[in-house]
Amino acid sequence: MRTTTLPLRSLRRAPSCLLNPSSSASPTLQPLRCASSSASQAAAPAPATTPKPVYTKPQRTPTSNPPAAISNKSMRPGSRKGSYTFNAMSVSDVDTSLPSLPSAPSSSSNNTTSPSSYPSPAAASEFVAAVQSTSPALQNGNGDNPGAIDWSTSFHGLSTVAFDTEVAKILMAPLNKEDVEIKPDGIAYLPEIKYRRILNTAFGPGGWGLAPRGELVVGEKVVTREYALVVHGRFVAQARGECQYFSEDTIPTAAEGCKSNALSRCCKDLGIASELWDPRYLRQFKKEQCREVWVEHVVSKKKRQIWTRKDTDPQYPYALAMRIGA
Repeated sequence: MRTTTLPLRSLRRAPSCLLNPSSSASPTLQPLRCASSSASQAAAPAPATTPKPVYTKPQRTPTSNPPAAISNKSMRPGSRKGSYTFNAMSVSDVDTSLPSLPSAPSSSSNNTTSPSSYPSPAAASEFVAAVQSTSPALQNGNGDNPGAIDWSTSFHGLSTVAFDTEVAKILMAPLNKEDVEIKPDGIAYLPEIKYRRILNTAFGPGGWGLAPRGELVVGEKVVTREYALVVHGRFVAQARGECQYFSEDTIPTAAEGCKSNALSRCCKDLGIASELWDPRYLRQFKKEQCREVWVEHVVSKKKRQIWTRKDTDPQYPYALAMRIGA
């Protein structure tokens, strides 16, 4: 029997081939490695494997009514994957329940309304009757209603008719000198509550009112606002009131004083307390009913002259110091 002897060079490289089975230098030893590995795999139990989850791509459910211009997918030569071709709608795809679009007017019509678009005579008469049946109570207010009167700008009823004789006597009655007051600077005045009492006597409570004619104007030390005096739904007079204030906390009080000042000026047009604008009456009143005295400020201790009624002592913060011509 002939025995095959391996070359010495192959025997020297055999250990390296066993250590590195992936090497291709000794192909004769590969069957030995494969046989040994197969035997070891058969002897060792197979490890338990966990099945991997399988992802299923969701399928699109076609609708019964596809979009208007989308047709079946088709690939054109040279187009990208996922491109579509679109076809026009057919007459059967139109929803007959929708209203039809109005046709564009022709150039020959010259944008004129056809006689058929005018309202019928019956509809026009119904509209006129509805407007005429509006309650008179809704035609007087702040301008929210179609026939309302906006008293911020209106002069409705001005000088239409004179007041009754009985009302005129109440308005132009002579002043009671006991009701007239005088300021420290010598200006005679009638308290605002007296004007309101005269108006209530003449027209009754609720028969008159002050309507603002603008917003409240807040200055550096004074507030002003214009008001209109309205009596029984008639414009009577308007005037701008004013009042001083000393801090921002007193602005609401100054706004109320501004309203009272405007009322006293409006009442001048009705003849109420007209004597207070008569220079002769004022001189006679101050001579008979008033006096000028020296007073001392209780805080600053400063002395000055002020006017006061003869039957009234100086009020706080002044105290009587000495009299002049008493």
